[in-house]
Amino acid sequence: MAATQRATDRAGTDWPARLHVVTGKGGTGKTSVAAALALGLAAGGRRTLLVEVEGRQGIAQLFGTEPLPYAELRLTDAPGDGEVWALAVDAEEALLEYLDMFYKLGAAGRALRKLGAIDFATTIAPGLRDVLLTGKVKEATTRTVDQRRRYDAVVLDAPPTGRIGRFLNVTAETARLAKVGPIKTQSEGVAALLRSPMTAVHVVSLLEEMPVQETIDAIDELASLGFGVGRVIINAARPPLPAGRPVTEAELARGLRAAGLPTDRRTLAGLHEEARDQAIRRELEDSLRADLVELGRPLVELPLLPDGVDRAGLDRLAAALVPGD
Repeated sequence: MAATQRATDRAGTDWPARLHVVTGKGGTGKTSVAAALALGLAAGGRRTLLVEVEGRQGIAQLFGTEPLPYAELRLTDAPGDGEVWALAVDAEEALLEYLDMFYKLGAAGRALRKLGAIDFATTIAPGLRDVLLTGKVKEATTRTVDQRRRYDAVVLDAPPTGRIGRFLNVTAETARLAKVGPIKTQSEGVAALLRSPMTAVHVVSLLEEMPVQETIDAIDELASLGFGVGRVIINAARPPLPAGRPVTEAELARGLRAAGLPTDRRTLAGLHEEARDQAIRRELEDSLRADLVELGRPLVELPLLPDGVDRAGLDRLAAALVPGD
């Protein structure tokens, strides 16, 4: 009980939202960050749900499991008896669930699927697809069992920054267009949740020019649409270079001799050029880091994982995102 309370207090202070939307430019590692956040928030006896909505089966690939069905499954344990569950939301299955829930069309809905009507509907109306996906996320976030929340937190591996605003805002547009009925009611409920303090949108970036610019643009867009922006998460970060002058060839030669390595001119020239290129690169990274700091958002830096993102790497990222006591 004490461990659970500590985890609850820590998450309540540092990660106060219940729904954590993780976005980022493609290639920034947003799925790995989302998974690590779900692990970190589950530590200490909590239960989290990790959700994906893009049909990529990224969670299954990351954890080395079979493709996820449209069902909430226990994915893995977290330190301190925590649990991480996973759900891959399928728009077609969500529509069938919606038809059964609001219109009692379970059998009729399945017949529509056989006729291809559901696939046709979600194809000609892309906005409908996003309404269904966000609606399922909202249902999981607010669901209660025996008057208690089913999940302490839900982490959504969301679409990339290029379409995150449109994805999150579609329910508000649908609620505005729909005059009456379950669609309007559900859309209004989802839109209200996404703009409430229960939801935070975290943006993942690398210290590279395009991801940083997309991060800046996405935060401007999200803020203008009324969504709560949480953290900016710098993935695969290297610490800033210490202040000082660049290393000289003479210093390289002394270091190589001390290590018993060759100090011929070709080796020295190659190492010196590489060191200079690294210094230039790190100066650019420091400049981009400063651009992100200027956004005025809480900033988290995650370490570069030389061995790739395996389970040990995910645990390391989780500890960096949600530090223990």
